[in-house]
Amino acid sequence: FFFQIEMQAVQNPPQGQQQAAAAPPVQQAELLPLVAALTNSEQREAALLDLSKKREIFTDLAPVLWHSYGTLSSLLQEICSIYPALSPPSLTAHASNRVCNALALLQCVASHSETRGLFLAAHIPLYLYPFLATSSKQRPFEYLRLTSLGVIGALVKHDDSDVINFLLQTEIIPLALRIMESGSELSKTVATFIVQKVVLDELGLNYICATAERFYAVSTVLQNMVQSLVEQPSVRLLKHIVRCYLRLSDNLRAREALRQCLPEPLRDDTFGQALEGDQTVKKWLQQLLYNVSTPGGAGAEGVQLGGH
Repeated sequence: FFFQIEMQAVQNPPQGQQQAAAAPPVQQAELLPLVAALTNSEQREAALLDLSKKREIFTDLAPVLWHSYGTLSSLLQEICSIYPALSPPSLTAHASNRVCNALALLQCVASHSETRGLFLAAHIPLYLYPFLATSSKQRPFEYLRLTSLGVIGALVKHDDSDVINFLLQTEIIPLALRIMESGSELSKTVATFIVQKVVLDELGLNYICATAERFYAVSTVLQNMVQSLVEQPSVRLLKHIVRCYLRLSDNLRAREALRQCLPEPLRDDTFGQALEGDQTVKKWLQQLLYNVSTPGGAGAEGVQLGGH
């Protein structure tokens, strides 16, 4: 079942051969045997480790992975093989490292312009959602969540509306919000970045602001995060939170709501010292405060926060 995914173009040897031929001869000579080894269960673990370490130097890695026979199925097999260890939580560090090497290769596919659309059409991000839904604080699980977030982050960083449209049809927002509330600082940062990229897209902003329930689900988590940062400041995390709020304030109904629910630490000078060296975030915060203090115009760009 897990391998009967919607991948009309996964197996396309001619195009794969063309992509491989485009690589420098030395790269090709090293890359192709490693990719071929992924389909051999005895050689796969070593190949995963080697490829994940060298993925930055193989310029055609993503197309070769996608178009090589059986490779994507082998990576998905690695992912699916640890589902039983998720509940009850029994994931070992070794198993986590191994599947994260597979996820690192999927991140290459998600990042590449030639394979990103195919990656989405095959609905491969859905295979990662069980990892994002875990709540164990053990290090193997935290590493698994963070690496999975990295794959989604690689998708959204290219400002592609097709990516946002796909993600909005899945449960990525509630999954990201959950991690923003309870994850490590780094996981919170990546999850908040994903939500930020979603709301920066017009589709995403309209989706979040379409109902009061969605808007307050996001704003409540952001508010709780701000309060926690008062105790343990993180400029890196605060940057994404402020950008999320600023983008929400572009919607007139959301702007009205933010007048009431924008956290007080963002209104006063609580983070003034922490942001002293980051002029960009200071400007975002100033613009946000200006937006919520300026009377909004009539209408709400077709969005109703008061209903469903």
